[in-house]
Amino acid sequence: MSSTALPLTFDAPRRGMPPRHLADLSAEQRRSAVSELGEKPFRARQLAHHYFGRLTDDVEAMTDVPAASRTRLGQELLPTLLTPVRKLDTDGGTTRKTLWRAHDGTMLESVLMRYPDRATVCISSQAGCGMACPFCATGQGGLQRNLSTAEIVDQVRSAAAMMRDGEVPGGSGRLSNVVFMGMGEPLANYRRVIDAVHRICDPAPDGLGLSQRSVTISTVGLAPAIRKMTAENLHVTLAVSLHTPDDELRDTLVPVNNRWRVEEVLEAARGYAEHTGRRVSVEYALIRDINDHPWRADLLGKLLRKHLEQFAHVNVIPLNPTPGSKWDASPKPVEREFVRRVRDAGVPCTVRDTRGQEIAAACGQLAAEE
Repeated sequence: MSSTALPLTFDAPRRGMPPRHLADLSAEQRRSAVSELGEKPFRARQLAHHYFGRLTDDVEAMTDVPAASRTRLGQELLPTLLTPVRKLDTDGGTTRKTLWRAHDGTMLESVLMRYPDRATVCISSQAGCGMACPFCATGQGGLQRNLSTAEIVDQVRSAAAMMRDGEVPGGSGRLSNVVFMGMGEPLANYRRVIDAVHRICDPAPDGLGLSQRSVTISTVGLAPAIRKMTAENLHVTLAVSLHTPDDELRDTLVPVNNRWRVEEVLEAARGYAEHTGRRVSVEYALIRDINDHPWRADLLGKLLRKHLEQFAHVNVIPLNPTPGSKWDASPKPVEREFVRRVRDAGVPCTVRDTRGQEIAAACGQLAAEE
């Protein structure tokens, strides 16, 4: 792919976007919106308390709001954004993948994963993806549109409600982590993703009250957007989907590399790490006979020691193959040797726990099937 074929702006056109929602707005904007509807400004806080604090979007359950006001406020500020189409469970019910349909028929996915010590939801920031990585089901489907801030936040609210209501085995619990690793490139929907982080992390009733340190934003390497995010003074974890340390192969595996080369991406990541003091997670999908060579492990370790020093942690991801794809996961002995070599270079390296292959857990698979 040539560089001219890549998107030139971080935000796609606002085509097909959903109606305004409470979660699209800051606390001040909510008060203004409620006042414009002829209601008292404190109604905004009541709505937010129910949505963010009680995790409900059911207007009829908001009995502290007069019935006449509930109907109007619900229509204008709490429209239904996402409707579940399918829910698939695996791993003894502790992994749940949900396929959502948006107001315009757009399909998107989220995955809730419960572990003994935490519960993580992997959410989408776009419907589809324009980055065109050939081994990714979402990338092969292309970009349909950006998700709104509220569509992003509602995936998290829904997962938090599932945990609270004990819908996954283990009884009632709390959602602890959010990863922007579902469908789409988060930094290509920059403003809405950053606003969503504030809604996810602001204390109730202004937001869901999760710690910024429990939120991870993954990017294929939009270096200018990484630098822009550095100036936001957030403390989320930055994850860079590198997948290979050499520009020649990365031009093919991650076509955006034609614009922002490996070293520029790592330097942008270093700037974020130094500004925040947060370690950068370097994502590496290990693909059989493509990027799993010993010399690439050695080069990866060398580059990360040079550019990120103590701030890098490599997260090796066994590839979750998609039906009919030529791409496959590396054999376990190859994986172990790759990890050993990265560690020998002085860079922490772990293998991600894989879940949900039997429920099409690779991002985009379920939407493509539908």
